[in-house]
This record gives sequence, structure tokens and C-alpha cells, in this order.
Amino acid sequence: MKNRFVFLHSINFKIGLSFILILIVTIEIIGAYFVRQLEEQNVQQFEDSVVIPAYRLNQVSESLNDNDSKTKENISNVIQDYTRNNNDITDVQIVDRNGIIVGTKDVDKESIGTKTLKDQVKKSINTDKKITQIYYDKATGSSYESISPVSSPDNSTVVGAIYVRASMESVYSGINNIIVIFLTASLVAGLLGAVIAIFIARAITRPIDEMKQQAVRMAEGDYSGQVRVYSPDELGQLAMAVNDLSVKVEEATENSESERRRLDSVLTQMSDGVIATNRLGNITVINEMAQEFLNKEEGEADGQPLVEVLGVNDRISFDQLLENPEPMIIETSDLPDEDDDDDEDDNSLILNADFSLIQRNSGFISGMVCVLHDVTEQQKIDDERRQFVSNVSHELRTPLTSISSYIDALNNGAWENKDLAPQFLKVTAEETDRMIRMIQDLLNLSRMDQGRSKLDKELVNFNEFFSYILDRFDMMLKKEKADAKEDDKKVVKNYRIKRIFTNKDLWVELDTDKMTQVMDNIINNAIKYSPDGGVITCRLLETNKHIIISISDQGLGIPRKDIKKVFDRFYRVDKARSRKQGGTGLGLSISKEIVEQHKGRIWVNSAEGKGSTFYISLPFDPNETGGEWDEI
Repeated sequence: MKNRFVFLHSINFKIGLSFILILIVTIEIIGAYFVRQLEEQNVQQFEDSVVIPAYRLNQVSESLNDNDSKTKENISNVIQDYTRNNNDITDVQIVDRNGIIVGTKDVDKESIGTKTLKDQVKKSINTDKKITQIYYDKATGSSYESISPVSSPDNSTVVGAIYVRASMESVYSGINNIIVIFLTASLVAGLLGAVIAIFIARAITRPIDEMKQQAVRMAEGDYSGQVRVYSPDELGQLAMAVNDLSVKVEEATENSESERRRLDSVLTQMSDGVIATNRLGNITVINEMAQEFLNKEEGEADGQPLVEVLGVNDRISFDQLLENPEPMIIETSDLPDEDDDDDEDDNSLILNADFSLIQRNSGFISGMVCVLHDVTEQQKIDDERRQFVSNVSHELRTPLTSISSYIDALNNGAWENKDLAPQFLKVTAEETDRMIRMIQDLLNLSRMDQGRSKLDKELVNFNEFFSYILDRFDMMLKKEKADAKEDDKKVVKNYRIKRIFTNKDLWVELDTDKMTQVMDNIINNAIKYSPDGGVITCRLLETNKHIIISISDQGLGIPRKDIKKVFDRFYRVDKARSRKQGGTGLGLSISKEIVEQHKGRIWVNSAEGKGSTFYISLPFDPNETGGEWDEI
């Protein structure tokens, strides 16, 4: 059934039909205009033929105005003379000013002396205006009516009116004959136009049909054919362009196939997974490594939505991915798999997915490329390090050592001193709280990385704050020396803390607990790596809107290659020695995080065998002042 109407959809048919319709419409428009003008002219001529001459109106006016015994005779003569040579006039009535019929064309004359029933006659007498109309009646056909008011000889008053009705059948009969002739001519012209249109359409569509067949062959991969050029006109130029296109498409196809084979080779050898999609998000290309990562068989993922194959459709849609192609982490254990076994969780992978848009020069996005990189081992190492933070928190014993020193002092008799005992107990309680907060900070190290850790800042006299921290270390050294006197086997590293402070009070906004943790980490490291009897030099000075704290030791120093890595998490210059001394590899990393939270900077200068100097720079307002700093 469909093939039966193929011709109706062909350009042959459309060109022929268009030509015929244009021809018919043009003829009909011309014909309608011609018939309209002919009708107007014939009607005008007919009206002119039935118009009552002026002298007849004067005769009627005189007869109506005299109103003598000869009136009826005069009016009857006027009507006979007027209708004698015009057979189209079917009725004539002459009416006086009172609407009484005084003359008529009727042979019987029965209506003479009666009052006219035509309202238009009365209206013409009252308004002194001529009234004409053309109407159609089933019995009589088309008719023309004219009502002319008749004025007195001196034109002062209307003395009556003349009613004339005439048949227009002769007029419209002639017009209808002309219309029939015109329609016949139009039909003949249409048939001739159809024949001409068919020949013209065939002449136009033959080269187009040949070009279509060549395009079909090109679509099927056959570029050997050539289109015949019939003439150097536009169609001939188009045929030459198609032939040229056929050659260029063949060359481009060969180059494209070569590039595709090269690309397939590259994708096969890549260690990363690569997936490409179309603009709807369906997969068009996926290499072997991506199939291996996602546990897909060859061809299984073709045409599937990217977000479903990656298992992220519950997190993000492809449209959202186009708007924000940010990298994401994917675990293969979360991917849908009918053969999934709970006992095989150890084989799951952690993949880092990077997305990039395939965008044309015009800005149109035609697809997306996803690159999958296996970060399973890296993620496992990071997880182990985070776990290690919680496992070694108890090894941060500096607060406990400080507490132990004050408690021993109390046990040795300081509790009897009413001035010292409350102060020692207060410091012990505060150190206990600080130790708990320190452990909590270590457990929340990941939060610090994400910038979610908040500072509890207060305005502090940094000179007194720094002195307080150093005093604690002096007290711990005295405690260790006292213990060593009682136990001859105990070895105590002897060191001296040298202070070089500016005389100006420096007021800084900081979190005292976290900054104490920073100082403890650095001073502990200086003590650990200083030789016995070494000097630890602590400096505090002021620069433009910054304070600079430096802590120098006379220890082993840091090799040049390791200086940039000392603030990395879990990094140790001397791993064996650091582990023996109880280090976790987190102290300097935590210190760096805290200093940067204060919008400061920490760095180190070191020479191997000559010691190290750690610097901390913190912002402060030189005009800021405050009360005395409350000791912890």
C-alpha cells in the first residue's frame, strides 16, 4: 500500500502539481477580476437603459402638480412612451405625494387610486432621495428596482415618485455564458500546463534522481560511481560537486579508518580505563582496561548509559555531570552485578573517574570522555594512615609528663604549701583537659584537611604565652633530674633553653590549645634530636604585621633532600630512631595544619650535622593591646 503512493511523494509529482496549481490560481484570479468588471459594466449599462429621462420626469411633475382631469391621461401616456421600447421593464408605478398610485403599467389599471404598499416609495418621497436595489426572487429571477422622487416644476416640494422594476435575466444570462467559456478555456489551459509541467519536472528530476542513487551508493561504501553532468547549469554544478564529494569522502573514510585503528591500538595498550559517550550519555567506546575494571564482558556496556555502568546513577544524572564534570571516586563493589558474591569483596577496586567534555568549536557538546584510574592501593595506604592516627594518639605523652611532674611535686610535699598546691592542681586539671582535646584533634585530622575544624581564638600576650610553654619544659627537666638522682640507672639528657624575646608585648589572636600543641611538637623534636648538653634557642621577634617564632637546636640536622618532606604526614627522616623515640610522624604535619588555620606559615632551615631551625610566622595587629594573659 505504501509503494502505491510513492509517486505522490516524488519531486516529479510535486513540481507538476505546483506548476498546475500556480497556473490554475493565476487563471482563476484573472477570471474572477474579469467577470467582476464585466458584471459591473453590464449592470451599469442596464441601469442607464432603464433610467427615466429628465423630460419624462418633468412631464410627470407637471401632471401631478396640475391635478386636473387630464392628469391620468398624461401619466398613462408617459408610462406607455417610457416602456414601449424596453421589454425588460416589468412594472412602473407613479405615486403622488400622499402615496396614492396615479399611474401604472398594468393593463387592468386596478391598482390606480389605491395606496402603495411599498415602504421604499414612502421613504423616497419623505427623504427626496433616489433608491435603487438589485435582488433575486425564485419566481422572477434577478430584478432591478429604482424609486425616483418627482419634484414640483419649481423644485420647491416633492409631488410624488416613480417606481420602476426591470428584469436582469438577460444581463446575468450573458455573464453566465462568458463564465462557462472562461472555465472551459481554463480547463484546456490546465491540461496543457500539466503536460508541460510533467516534461519540465522530468528534465529537472532526472539528474537529481541520479545524484540520489549515487548518495545511496556512497552511504553503502561504494564511491566508484560518477553522476552524469547534462548541462553546465546549477544542477550540472551540483552533479560535479557530488562527484568531487564522493572522492573526498572516500579519502576521508580511509583516513578515519586508519585513525580509528590507531586509536583502538592506543586504547588497548593503555593502563587506564577509557569510556566515551554520545551526547545522550550512552557509551560508544570502551577499552579493555575499563571493561576489566568494571567487570564487563566485551560488548556488554555498548549503548548503555554511562552513569548506570559506573553505578553512580543514584548520586548524579548525566545532565548534572555535563554541567559539573568534577572527578569522583567509584568503588566497584557498589556496581550492579548479577554474579556478585559477598565472599569476593576483597576483589573490589577503588577507581578515580575523571570526566572531560567532547565539545566542538561552536560550543556544541557532542559527548563525554571518562578516564578511570585504579587508586585502590593509594586509598588503602591513606586509610591505614588515618587508622594509624587513632592508634598512636595515646603515644602523645607530653601532657601526661607535665601532669606527672606536678603530681610528683605535690607528693613530695608541695601539697602542704597552701600557695603552690592550688596552682599545681589547677595546672594538672588544665593539662588533663588539654590532653583530651589534643587526642580529639588527632582523631579529627581529616576534618582539618577539609577545613571544617574551627578555631577558638582569643587575644593573647604571646610573650607570656611562649614563656609559659618553655617554663613547663624547664620543670619537666628538673623533674627528670630529680628522678635520676634516686635511680642511678636512669639517664637524663641534659639541655638548656635559651630565650631571646623582644621587649615589646605582642598581642595575637590564636587558639591557645592548638598553638600549644604546635610548640610542644617542635620543642619535643628539638629536645629529641639535640645532643646531651645542647642549647635550644627560642626567639620571638616582630616584623611588619607578623610575629616570628624560631626554635633552633644543635642536633643532627635534616638532609637537604628531606627538608621539603618533613611536614608530610608520617614522614620520618630517620625512621628507626623516630620509632624508637615514640614518634608518630604526625607532629609536624599537625603543626602545619594548625599554623595555616591561623593564616600563618611554618618552615625549616637546616644543615646536616649543624642542627635545625623551625620558624613560625603569625599575623598580628601592631596597634592591638590587651590585659595580662591568664596563665593556663
